[in-house]
Amino acid sequence: MPRPYRSYVYAYPHKTAYRSLPERPELAALWAGEPKDALSLYAHIPFCEVRCGFCNLFTRIGAPDELTTRYLDALDRQAAAVREALGDASPVRFATAAFGGGTPTFLTAAELERLCDIAEKRTGVDLRAVPLSVETSPATATADRLALLADRGATRLSIGVQSFVETEARAAVRPQHRADVEAALGRIRDTGVPVLNIDLIYGIDGQTERSWRVSLDAALAWRPEELYLYPLYVRPLTGLGRIQDPAAADREWDERRLRLYRYGRDHLLAHGYEQVSMRMFRRADAGPAGPDDYACQTDGMIGLGCGARSYTSALHYSFDYAVDMREIRSIIDAYTETEDFSRAEVGRAVDPDEARRRHLLQSLLQAEGMPVAGYEERFGSSPFADFAGELGRFEAFGWLDEGAPAGLLRLSPEGLAHSDGLGPELFSPAVRAAMAAYETK
Repeated sequence: MPRPYRSYVYAYPHKTAYRSLPERPELAALWAGEPKDALSLYAHIPFCEVRCGFCNLFTRIGAPDELTTRYLDALDRQAAAVREALGDASPVRFATAAFGGGTPTFLTAAELERLCDIAEKRTGVDLRAVPLSVETSPATATADRLALLADRGATRLSIGVQSFVETEARAAVRPQHRADVEAALGRIRDTGVPVLNIDLIYGIDGQTERSWRVSLDAALAWRPEELYLYPLYVRPLTGLGRIQDPAAADREWDERRLRLYRYGRDHLLAHGYEQVSMRMFRRADAGPAGPDDYACQTDGMIGLGCGARSYTSALHYSFDYAVDMREIRSIIDAYTETEDFSRAEVGRAVDPDEARRRHLLQSLLQAEGMPVAGYEERFGSSPFADFAGELGRFEAFGWLDEGAPAGLLRLSPEGLAHSDGLGPELFSPAVRAAMAAYETK
């Protein structure tokens, strides 16, 4: 059986499978035949006030010498180039939007307003008419920033708390005081934004079921509409990766994380939450944050910023990727100096086999499962024939829900618990080889 915590699968193919595109295809050609009536917009802000020890996101600490201004200037140029590439031959509509990072609220309120203006005036998204999610942190969730975001249409604010226990926060190299976290949560609630999400992490050194419950109950006291429970990973070139041996994540640590996961899952289910995926839990009585007809399996994504990805049906593309701080700074600097954003620089082609894998993976890792008929209609084949070996192993492990309604392929509770082991099993041999050959930097 695969280890339960192999890698966090949030997109496929993984970015470490991307490579430089020698032909540098024009965006206009890439998007010419694509459906553009339900796109997703993602703007990446690669700045944080501090870098947590577990973080391998594409972000840097601080922004000297008016770097945020230069970054937004480049984002403006990129957004204009992307909108021109989308053209007007067919309707262009955005169904959802998100600002992530990094920490978008590292920007000042005036800079956040400019970011919103870029999204609306350059790409054409109506931020007040679609779900808009924005990530924040306790230190940057200030009243003026939050008020600006609420006024511009934010429907969801996600705050990375990770732990309400200060000793655990320090162990994760995330210095913060609980009083500051609680104050930030109060300011978020004061905005009236309909969805509050709180991120928590389990598997921190020294964490027990008792201390884990302290964080769970502290989060539940705010009745957040959503809660994400993330397993701790120790990755190369991160703060914890430099002081610990990643190979130390052995069976004992896997079992401890699984035990804490099950405890957290059961605790949230008992307190009126529904499980959406391995990580995501939604309060059962929480209403929708707004219309959302975007489907990640089929609809395209426009990514703005040097760490964002864009998805067409045949190519996923972005810019160069790094974890090491010096490399990240170099990539950000190069992005701010770019004048021509009309071509794709780094990416990976998505052929029919990869498209099938992506559809199955992104559907199966959701608690609601995948309607088999939808897969068959899209690809003209059966997932049970296309992935007989993989699904057979999942069934043998007890990861498939034998009680699912006819026509629905769904994971069992244990299958969801093992999502980070199950997901990589669906990677193609070519993607696995590319990821293995990737040189970490």
